[in-house]
Amino acid sequence: MLLSIDKVQKSYPGGRPVLRDVSLTLDHGQTLALTGESGSGKSTLLHLAAALDSFDGGEITLDGTPLSPLDDAGRAVLRRRSVSLVFQQFNLIPSLTVDQNLSFHARLAGNYDPTWGSHLAERLGLSDLLGSFPETLSGGQQQRVAIGRAMAARPKLLLADEPTGNLDETASANVLDLMLSLVVDTGAALLLVTHSQEIAARLDRRVHLAGGHIQ
Repeated sequence: MLLSIDKVQKSYPGGRPVLRDVSLTLDHGQTLALTGESGSGKSTLLHLAAALDSFDGGEITLDGTPLSPLDDAGRAVLRRRSVSLVFQQFNLIPSLTVDQNLSFHARLAGNYDPTWGSHLAERLGLSDLLGSFPETLSGGQQQRVAIGRAMAARPKLLLADEPTGNLDETASANVLDLMLSLVVDTGAALLLVTHSQEIAARLDRRVHLAGGHIQ
């Protein structure tokens, strides 16, 4: 098992609960869709799984390591080793070229492989855009760069928060196809937050979050 979330609780500042005894598991190579209404805590749960934030109760175990005993530095080390994220807003670095954005996280993690990076650029249709800057790209192209940046580090767990939410239907389908094929090829697990039942249906499993509980 790659990710275990066991009876996790999390409250917003001020004490309002957002997650109440949430439990789920994700195996190596498995894909899981997390659905729910806006404000249901989906993104919060994703951030906790990414070791980006602390939780108030329960336990999260990532790649065999419990998160609750770790401080910020310990979580950062584990995150660099095992996790990559893709967001709805792309979050590319505007001052870096496509090539530099693609390699950024892998270089931070100390595992950049130029051969794998070139393969990713080709698979994602970015080989002719490596010298371009993000502002010159379409939304679909920017999201493909974001996926390539995430996968360049060969993560064990890919976390995606509404990765096609800013794209039209055609670009959305293309981006999802590429993401799922790369996950299969690398053996990474995928936890994807989405409002789309069509997207959720393409993953191995789906769970619904409502009222702070998994349903």
